[in-house]
Amino acid sequence: MTGPEVASARRRTRPRPVRLAPADLLGLGLLGIRTRKVRAALSALGISIGIATLIVVTGIPASSQRALMAELSALGTDMLRAQPMPDQDPPVLLPEESPAMARRIGPVTTVGVVANTHADVHRSDRVDPGDFSGISVLATRPGLLKAVNGRLMSGRFLSSSTERLPTVVLGSVAASRLGIPQVTGNPQIFVGGHWFTVIGILRQTPLSPDLDRAVFVDWQTARDTLNFDGHPTVIYVKARESQVEAVRDVLPATLNPQLPGLVQISKPSDALAAKRATQSTFSALFLGLAGVALLVGGIGVANTMVVSVLERRREIGLRRALGASRGQIRGQFLTESVVLSTLGGLAGTVIGVLATVGYASWHDWPPVVPAAAVLSGAGGAVVIGVVAGVYPSVRAARLTPTEALATV
Repeated sequence: MTGPEVASARRRTRPRPVRLAPADLLGLGLLGIRTRKVRAALSALGISIGIATLIVVTGIPASSQRALMAELSALGTDMLRAQPMPDQDPPVLLPEESPAMARRIGPVTTVGVVANTHADVHRSDRVDPGDFSGISVLATRPGLLKAVNGRLMSGRFLSSSTERLPTVVLGSVAASRLGIPQVTGNPQIFVGGHWFTVIGILRQTPLSPDLDRAVFVDWQTARDTLNFDGHPTVIYVKARESQVEAVRDVLPATLNPQLPGLVQISKPSDALAAKRATQSTFSALFLGLAGVALLVGGIGVANTMVVSVLERRREIGLRRALGASRGQIRGQFLTESVVLSTLGGLAGTVIGVLATVGYASWHDWPPVVPAAAVLSGAGGAVVIGVVAGVYPSVRAARLTPTEALATV
């Protein structure tokens, strides 16, 4: 046989490396974890702490942010107040249909309206008319409470069921001046020469302190019994926060198309600017903390796998001497790194979620666990395992059987 024929025959008779099935590769990767349970547990614990830190440092600030955003929203970040320009002669009146026109603006979510009826109010029909001169009587509709973030201290607010009935709701200051601390017993007051039953008392309304000194009467009842002309005095408009400025621009022409320049619109609350600044600051904080946590977790995995290669050189040399290929050694250590990271990532995700929910509940915050943090915890652990396991697995595969077995 010629030389080329001999070389070809040798290549045909040389055994080919066995390709491991995925299940076999997984079992081989788990070998180091099963035989070194304490080290594997400590390594997984380190990874889980890193992933749990990722979720905690994003979840707790997110929960705090949600609570802060709720407090800022309570300050009226999405509310505008519209009223006729004061000190006009003759006085400017908003059209009767202006509240309905405001509701047609796309971003508007809620519209509340009040109107001064110029009626007087007394505790009874036998007191001095000047005793309660600091209380105004306002006609309103059921949507007012939602528009001004108002809350009831006692009873209930005006609704469609009380329409045309002689019922009123008192502001907090008006209730104190009238000597009515609660609505039990169906107390009555004398308004515009008519008896009205008090069905509710409001808490203080920080967004509109003038409403605290008011007595609220149903819109139609005011027209029927108090000679109310139907023209709104103040319109409260709530819109989507991202569109507050746009709504403010079109609101004057919407409420009073003939005299838009004589409609006074409040500026968006300073709390809105603070809220937007807070959102951008928290977003940058989340990104930075998540990056640091992932970096720490990745370094921990890489260190663990490098040490594992150094400790198991004799094992690597024995497997190489028995015919294991470099690819199989690489696959073994890379699989072990990924499995170790995945187990630690799953445990860390659970720990982080539970810690975030517990801490937020302890502070009475709404628990918020960002979905991106959970996905980063589970999926990021796998990526970390792959990246951190590449160098150790390559280093293990480069060891020759003689070099590995010579290590004591």
